[in-house]
Amino acid sequence: MNFDFSDAQKALKQQTRGFLRAACDTTVPRRVLENADEPYAGELWQQICANESLGIAIPEEYGGIGFGYLELCVVAEELGRAIAPVPFSSSVYLATEAVLLGGSEDQKQALLPKLAAGEAIGTFALSEGPGQATEANLQTTLKNGRLSGTKVPVPDGDVADFCVVVARDGNGASLAVVDLGADGVSREQVDTLDPSRSNARITFDGAEAELLGESGQGWQLKNRVFDRAAVLFAMEQLGGADACLEMAIGYAKGRYAFGRPIGSFQAIKHKLADMYIKNELARANCYYGAWALSTDAPELPVAAAAARVAAIQAFHFASKENIQTHGGIGFTWESDCHLYYRRAKLLALSIGSERVWKDRLVSGLQEEAA
Repeated sequence: MNFDFSDAQKALKQQTRGFLRAACDTTVPRRVLENADEPYAGELWQQICANESLGIAIPEEYGGIGFGYLELCVVAEELGRAIAPVPFSSSVYLATEAVLLGGSEDQKQALLPKLAAGEAIGTFALSEGPGQATEANLQTTLKNGRLSGTKVPVPDGDVADFCVVVARDGNGASLAVVDLGADGVSREQVDTLDPSRSNARITFDGAEAELLGESGQGWQLKNRVFDRAAVLFAMEQLGGADACLEMAIGYAKGRYAFGRPIGSFQAIKHKLADMYIKNELARANCYYGAWALSTDAPELPVAAAAARVAAIQAFHFASKENIQTHGGIGFTWESDCHLYYRRAKLLALSIGSERVWKDRLVSGLQEEAA
């Protein structure tokens, strides 16, 4: 079986890379990182919207361009390579997928065209603070169409127009859609290791909300959304890991010590080789996950978990070893190395930590073996 991308998909990847190189060099995430009043790169976001990248996997009848998930995967990888400071993952991987999977026809017609055009930014709220959120410990409630509780951190929650919220109702966990500009909703930005991607605390005080999917089926629907998002996040992490390896190689070739490029020293060679191995292992798992996502294969939960775990490990290792390869300069604010390290740490916690996804991988493999 050939898991490689087609020539057309590779062309899309190259076009996206060229666009992002011109529109999003490292000065863009650095500017957002250093400016608390700029939660994301607005000009870059408008260019991404104009390129119709937001609607790649949205069917044409809902305002998208209907390419598919493989095309979305190659775009996600390039966004990760550029560490683009935009709310793409929140709006596309999470909110859009939730509406596609659980939304009624009216909800799809109302929300998906706006998401595809970038007229609305969506996000997804599960976490309620320290500790892992489970179906049993949810505190946010949905009663008589009113939402109450606090979600934190919510990715891009300070800039999103609406949010898909996991809440507890009389039948268990359910998903609800809430307008973040409505009465009964308050938001405040929260600090994270990577301020170039904003997060927020959102408090709901009897806010009007609309059920998404069937009551009591929210946790199962959340798992389906996260399986799909895990593959896309993994592709983004893979792009970041590749960028770190390229940075490290470039520096090792150009930095001289004792009259020789430092890349000629065995210790540096081993670092670069280990980075390459972890990246390629992640790539294999990501491509398998991309295939499972694009075909809606029964193997998707296991493939998504494997891709997620491998990509978390690869990006963290590559970002860390990139700093080490750069030596003393790699630890400074002026160096770009920390931009990738910050993003690696942030993405490692999005939609659940490495431990959460290891547990899901083991559980999935056990179910397959039973």
